[in-house]
Amino acid sequence: MDFLTRLDIGVIAIQIAVLLFSLSLHEAAHAWTASRWGDHTARSLGRVTLNPRAHIDPVGTLLFPLLMFAARLPIIGWARPVPFDPTRLRDPGRAQVYISLAGPASNLAAAGAAFALLALLNLTLAGSREPIFFLAATMRLPGEASVLGLVAGVLFHLVVINLALAVFNLIPIPPLDGHWILYALLPAGAGAALRRFGSYGFLLLYLMMFLGMFRFIFIPIDWMRRLLLAM
Repeated sequence: MDFLTRLDIGVIAIQIAVLLFSLSLHEAAHAWTASRWGDHTARSLGRVTLNPRAHIDPVGTLLFPLLMFAARLPIIGWARPVPFDPTRLRDPGRAQVYISLAGPASNLAAAGAAFALLALLNLTLAGSREPIFFLAATMRLPGEASVLGLVAGVLFHLVVINLALAVFNLIPIPPLDGHWILYALLPAGAGAALRRFGSYGFLLLYLMMFLGMFRFIFIPIDWMRRLLLAM
């Protein structure tokens, strides 16, 4: 247990808490949007909630993030898909696109709000002996336990994980949101072929992870870190 320092445990705990919140926000946005378009299936199942227990998926919420952590990448994953009945939707084709986009959009909104608060915190502490944006370079909490350090750590990981989730979920591979968007836009024959491909989506995602093909997801995060360091 020597490699698990007190600092590392704190960072891991923050990442897990932020991931659970971000995934819950993502799925609640899907469920809320489906309800707005006329299908209340997810709402009736209690999915319009930020309670993680309603959204946890054993593979996407537990196993996949552990593998990402083992690969020394920011932890990302997916939650249990929100069910919806296309026959109850007004204009099912458009509705499916909006429902699928709602999840990534909610993550982008959360990342934007956290970034704004972090920038405000940085301006407030301008000239401080320990500028709060050293997080952008180290992804670690301040050495001294403090309320500001905890707040900065949570905000920073809210930005990182929500940006990663938004980009990751737009990949057009089942079960991610991008494949539902693609499915709604494709002709019927191509859409049917994509549906048959769905059972292999998990395997392809694991293969991409082990080949290091997910590093493009973190390009916007690198831009964000450069911006923070320049402020």
